[in-house]
Parts: sequence; C-alpha cells; structure tokens
Amino acid sequence: MPLPKAELHLHIEGTLEPELAFELAARNGVTLPYATTEELREAYRFENLQSFLDLYYALMAVLRTERDFEDLADAYLARAAAQGVRHAEIFFDPQAHLARGVAMGTVVEGLWRALARSTADHGVSTKLIMCFLRDESAESALATLEAARPYLDRITGIGLDSAEIGHPPAKFREVYEAAAALGLRRVAHAGEEGPVEYITEALDVLGIERVDHGLRALEDPALVERLVRERIPLTLCPLSNVRLRTVDTLADHPLPAMLDAGLLCTVNSDDPAYFGGYAGDNFDAVRRELGLTDERLRELARNSFLASFLEDDEERRARYLAEVEAYEFREAGPAVS
Repeated sequence: MPLPKAELHLHIEGTLEPELAFELAARNGVTLPYATTEELREAYRFENLQSFLDLYYALMAVLRTERDFEDLADAYLARAAAQGVRHAEIFFDPQAHLARGVAMGTVVEGLWRALARSTADHGVSTKLIMCFLRDESAESALATLEAARPYLDRITGIGLDSAEIGHPPAKFREVYEAAAALGLRRVAHAGEEGPVEYITEALDVLGIERVDHGLRALEDPALVERLVRERIPLTLCPLSNVRLRTVDTLADHPLPAMLDAGLLCTVNSDDPAYFGGYAGDNFDAVRRELGLTDERLRELARNSFLASFLEDDEERRARYLAEVEAYEFREAGPAVS
C-alpha cells in the first residue's frame, strides 16, 4: 500500500502516454509523425524546456472531443490512485486547445466527466486549475478567463505555465486581479528556469497562494524567510527538474536543503508521461537518491494535503492527514510507490 499523498502540480496534457496518443490519433484520423509507440517514447528525450514544449504541444493534436479529454483524465486518475494519490489538483491549458479550434466547453466538460466520478471510481478527490500560457499575450489570458466564465463552478483556480524566461509574472497582473475578484485561487510557475526574482514578483504582483516549482528559492535568504513565515507552499517536481536539466542529477536536487530551511515543500510529477514518473515514482526517486528518511517522506505527504485547496472540505483534509499519520512504512522493499 503506497503512502497517501496529494498531487498539486500536474498538467493533464502531460499525462498523455504514447499508447493513448496512438489510440486517440486513430479515433480522430490524426497522423502522428512516429511509426510506433517505441519511436514516440524515444522522442521523449529533451534538451531543455522549449524542446519539451514543442513536442508537448504537437501531440495535443490528438485531443479533439469530450471523450478524448475524459479518457485522458481517467487514465491519469487510475495511475495516480495506484501510486497513493488521494487528492489531485489538475492543471489544464485551454489556450493550446482553443488555438486548435477545440472549444473551452469541450475541454472542461470532457475533463469533468472523469473528475466528477473520480472519488467513486478511483478514491481520488479532485480540483481543476486553469493555466495561462505565459508566452502568449496578456490579452489572450484575459480572453481565456472570459471564455471560462460559464464553467467557473468547475474551476477552482488559475495558474501560469509554459516558457518562463522573458515572461515575468507582472505581465499577467490584470488577469490575476480579475480572477481574484471572481474568487478563484491563484498559483503560478516561478523560479524553475526563470530567476528567483520571479518568485517574489509572483507573490507581490499576482498574489499567488502557492509557488509551482520555486526551485531557485534558496538563492534569496529573505525570500526563504518570507516563504517560511507565511507558510507558502512550493510544488516541486524532482524528476521533471532532471529531465529538463534544471538540475544535473537528482542527487543535486535542493529538496533536502529546502526542507531543512523549513519550507513547505511538496513532491509532484508535473508531466509524468514525458518525465519518467508519476507521483509515487517521484517519492521513490527522492527517497533513493536523496536518502530521505521515512519521516521526511511522511512530512512531504503531510505537506501535500496542508498545501491543497481543501478549505471547502476540512473534514476530508483531516481524514487524509490521519491516513498519512497512520501509515506504516515497510521494513524492506519499496516504502512508497
């Protein structure tokens, strides 16, 4: 039985496994530039964030209908549940679909079909977070928020993702202010490949409540002190960091130092189909490569529920936290999966 955990940094489009990509391509009459699933897997070798994003957006062509998005989400939830995920706050990128002629309603309704039955089918509670692409214009982000208005009963919050360098958080001040006025929760990618200053800017200008990645936070002691004092969570993605070469090897990852500094860190999978591991795989990897103790792993699991947007269901959060505290690590073999 895996360690119970929440996943807070997960792009649903990044869960598209090669087998499902070929299945959806056949369903929708889309020709992929790869002959086999093995050839496509081989393409999942990236030089940097941009080379990953190029493939990531190209493969989205297979996602056309509500059923496609439902199948995508359902496949992720089944995998996540098997790795101990009890609650998932799932990102999606509507601009990438709108640009292909796929309507907002198709995306949200399709995802919601799977999310609405996730607790019953998989034992995983869910929330949906709509992300804006930071390499698109601020006007596009505002238009996307407007397009999402009919579906805000199903969308918990907003985020900011894609290429970070050259696209500072302040570019999106207006859309974040509008989202706050609508009662939406706010997160943003910051301090992954971009400078540590982007983390502070996202906090001050966008009013974010959780930092996605925040990998470079330790570069600014004053920022660390603030993050600790204000208990602002960081959603770290260790295997993603290695695959995108923001850290050379997992052994070089700053996670232990960040925990030692008192930061409220969580471990997540980001784009697991592309980066070689789902949530439990990331827990296994940091335990193995960073020598984390059972109690450190329990701390990370506890943090994931504390950092989740479950203020509307504190009873559920308390139940999940009780599961973490009651978890008994095995003496031999994998402790988490």
